[in-house]
Amino acid sequence: MRQVSELIPDELAPRVEAAVAWFNSSPESAGETFTATGILDPDETLRGSADLQLILCGGNRCEQHSFRVTRTTETWSVEFLDGIPNQVTEKLQSDLDPPPGARLSWLDNALSQNAFVVLLFYRGFW
Repeated sequence: MRQVSELIPDELAPRVEAAVAWFNSSPESAGETFTATGILDPDETLRGSADLQLILCGGNRCEQHSFRVTRTTETWSVEFLDGIPNQVTEKLQSDLDPPPGARLSWLDNALSQNAFVVLLFYRGFW
């Protein structure tokens, strides 16, 4: 079973920051600025894996992306894990979309702009 953590371990912070910066400059971000709101299986990555599986949230969407992040002489080399974004071999669990707390600021912003907000939940997704 996959483990999702909202806290990015300090040892992984530089790699996560490099992956997020790379993603934000890619066409996949569609001009939005994303932040990492969660990491899947951080213990596996801490054991030496070059792969990062991150939950990225920006604008009105949260997405799970897998990256290969390796250290070059002076910078980080980042690429999508399979070369193709959003290619998932198994269906994501509903608890990954969105991770806990990812939409708290969105809801506060929406409530300050509207008299009420309707949230629709469907099988754990929203």
